[in-house]
Amino acid sequence: MSLLTILDAELAFGLHPLLDRASLTVQAGDRIGLIGRNGTGKSSLLNAIAAHIALDDGEIKKTDGMSIALVEQEPVLPPAPTLRASLALRGEIDTHAYADERERWRVEARLIEYMHRLGLDEAADPAGLSGGERKRGALALAFALTPDLMLLDEPTNHLDIDGITLLEELLAKQTLIVITHDRAFLDRVTTRIVELDRGLLRSYPGNYSAWEARREVELAAEKTAARKFDKFWQQEEAWIRRGIEARRTRNAGRVTRLDQLRRSRAARREQAGNIKLSVDAGERSGKLVAELTDVSKRFGEPMSPTVIADRWSMRITRGDRIGLIGPNGAGKTTLLRLMLGTLAPDSGMVRMGTNVQVAYFDQMRDALDPEATVADTISPGSDWIEIGRERKHVMTYLGDFLFPPQRAEAPVKTLSGGERNRLLLARLFARPANLLVLDEPTNDLDIESLELLEATLQEYSGTLLLVSHDRAFLDNVVTQTLVAEGAGVWREYVGGYSDWLQQRPRAANRGAEAAGTALNAVRPKVQSGKLSYKEQRQLLALPIEIESLESEQREISLRMSHTDYHRTQADLIKSDRLRIEAIEHGIAAKFEQWSSLEQRSRAA
Repeated sequence: MSLLTILDAELAFGLHPLLDRASLTVQAGDRIGLIGRNGTGKSSLLNAIAAHIALDDGEIKKTDGMSIALVEQEPVLPPAPTLRASLALRGEIDTHAYADERERWRVEARLIEYMHRLGLDEAADPAGLSGGERKRGALALAFALTPDLMLLDEPTNHLDIDGITLLEELLAKQTLIVITHDRAFLDRVTTRIVELDRGLLRSYPGNYSAWEARREVELAAEKTAARKFDKFWQQEEAWIRRGIEARRTRNAGRVTRLDQLRRSRAARREQAGNIKLSVDAGERSGKLVAELTDVSKRFGEPMSPTVIADRWSMRITRGDRIGLIGPNGAGKTTLLRLMLGTLAPDSGMVRMGTNVQVAYFDQMRDALDPEATVADTISPGSDWIEIGRERKHVMTYLGDFLFPPQRAEAPVKTLSGGERNRLLLARLFARPANLLVLDEPTNDLDIESLELLEATLQEYSGTLLLVSHDRAFLDNVVTQTLVAEGAGVWREYVGGYSDWLQQRPRAANRGAEAAGTALNAVRPKVQSGKLSYKEQRQLLALPIEIESLESEQREISLRMSHTDYHRTQADLIKSDRLRIEAIEHGIAAKFEQWSSLEQRSRAA
């Protein structure tokens, strides 16, 4: 059943339209991943669907009585004595009124349930909440309202891995549209990917991995078509410039066609550029980067302290690529500071190696002066910057990170979250460093930029310490993980996040009890449904095969709808009808096969 239809939507806030006659249909049960570059208008689209902003043109049709819940990227909670009261007030604002007192009681009961499931204190002061707590509060309310359609803008930001895993479980039966850069989340949750690209919405069946395979082929075809178009346009331009000879042979139709070619080329919006990343590892550090021996650190009251590390020892050597994993509050950032020697332990010893050059990416963006300009942040007092052995003008370097010249003199405080993240990366990589320390570097990055950062770090020859809740990022970048197992215990595992999951059962009971994690309680372990390699390849290929059949179906249907189709030879008409029937059966069979494989993949 169709819940919502977007028809020829137009929306613009600048020179280029965010939505340019975009259309989309949302069916009940759809779990749509909305992807696209930063600034393309994804959040604006969600706000338009939620009726928080109006389209410039076009229409959004909704079924009668349809309810929608929007969880913004940075939710705002109304002032109230407690978090529960604040969320109840926000719920009344969003829904205007409840049908009766019984329904109000049901919503409040569900709200309390989801607050507890998401680890929130209902008596907490909303004014003192962290970003992650505000996000979990808004999510708890959205689930309590049981909307027909849930709209989620970067729901995994500020959540730890256990929180993300729980959210995946809770969303399994929702109809939703979600914006996220978390590729593992998209693979586990979504049934369809919708890409917002240059004002248009393109829909693809399957999860992110299936879209990635399909999009690579599509972009190559698009570039080929653009090259052919440009070659033909250049030929026509050369013809019109021949002067007298051309005027003797020109015809009105060809001139009109050239005029249309010119307009089409002027209107063609090229794909947005990618940031250009490179890291200078500088001089090699000594073989020993840092050594911690019997280090202990705790905070809080002596009778009930928060233990970050308890007689913990570790040796970090040149070339190590270590990912830190643990729930929010486990002390990952504090542990980084202990490793770097910028925070003294309560007991034990920290020894730094020789010739260690540190570059630190801070998740709180504290390294950025809000009053400084973008250019001064990168190169204070100079128009030039040295990158390794290359000398670059600061404007050129900022352009590598997608900052146009007019943004160079803008103060940092005017930048969006994604822009601040790019600026911090630009500043970080402008200096040689043989020890990179990255604390949540992926927040606010679009998927393309995130994958470029991944590729850059894979080529980095220095030592890397990484805190991230992005499971795919951890898998693709680190070679060993350091995991918080509770009560100040940190244990080292070989490999990335997925490797840790494979090794973890040996210590799962001890670790889960110590950390108080709810992961095992919310995620069933089903081994019997694990896909073979061949089945995994089939799962990736089926959405592409379905799309191909649907494309052929559209071509045949279009041919059959022509007014002179009845004049076609009888055997061709028969062949088309038989093919249409075969395609319908084929699509149905492939959808059934894809659904079965996807369910088994999720269970595994």
